[in-house]
Amino acid sequence: MSALFAFLHHLAAFALFAALAVELVLIRETLTVESARKIVRFDFVYGLSAGALVVIGLLRVFHFEKGAAYYLHSAPFLGKLTLFAIVGLLSIYPTREFLSWRKSLKQGQIPVVDAGRLRAIRSVIHWELASVALILLLAALAARGIGHFG
Repeated sequence: MSALFAFLHHLAAFALFAALAVELVLIRETLTVESARKIVRFDFVYGLSAGALVVIGLLRVFHFEKGAAYYLHSAPFLGKLTLFAIVGLLSIYPTREFLSWRKSLKQGQIPVVDAGRLRAIRSVIHWELASVALILLLAALAARGIGHFG
């Protein structure tokens, strides 16, 4: 069972990273109705993946793997959780923007987004991607007991 949950956790992490990467590629191009619809869909995948990561991760910490006592005494694990929460907070801005596009998209119109807002969204997605890469490093360190205290 432990291997299955590890697989599902990794699958969710890669899906999250892929969804963010696709969002970044699509938001860098000229916005069209079709690209805006894809961005909204991939942001939904991103949200589902993040939710799956939380649920599966908590199951792994409390029911599988090394146990909560091990992980709660791991600086990289605590850093990973903190960074994941920061990424979650960062994601609110693009997600709210993408959700505001639904009315225009239902009417078959391109959402009106000024250049400054698009730059800000791209910047947030860049930070999210970099943070997720760092989370993966912290996960590897935590799994190997590096930074364990107490």
